[in-house]
Amino acid sequence: MSKCYWLIKSEPDVFSIDDLKKAKNQSTAWDGVRNYQARNFMRDEMQIGDQVFFYHSNATPPGIAGIAEVASEPYPDPSQFNSGSKYFDASSPQDNPRWVLRDFKYVRHLKRFISLDELKQHEALADMRLLARGNRLSIMPVDKAHWQYILKLER
Repeated sequence: MSKCYWLIKSEPDVFSIDDLKKAKNQSTAWDGVRNYQARNFMRDEMQIGDQVFFYHSNATPPGIAGIAEVASEPYPDPSQFNSGSKYFDASSPQDNPRWVLRDFKYVRHLKRFISLDELKQHEALADMRLLARGNRLSIMPVDKAHWQYILKLER
């Protein structure tokens, strides 16, 4: 299967690209995804080795801070069974869990932070999912052409 490209969003005051770099083995489980479309991307379409833009959301300014890599197959998100977790889902069956996660591994920081406002200025990115009005998904695919274009912007 050919390599795919993704964008994952995280609030930097919760978990940033720096936190991923400092994590044990520079890797972390991406838990707490509670949107079915984002879950389906993680569960059904991501592959180990796929490249991922690490996007800082709800930040000033928001934008792409670095690159990570999909580092595991999907597996059940244990937070769905933890009644003390904000991600607890009492209706998720133990024998057929509703929510999954994957591990992501740090690859590198971008040479420079690329803000959302800067991305919006480029006609070549006009149809990028991230820039679609009302798009709030925390995980989304990135077209190969958009991936390559953004990498050229970091110079």
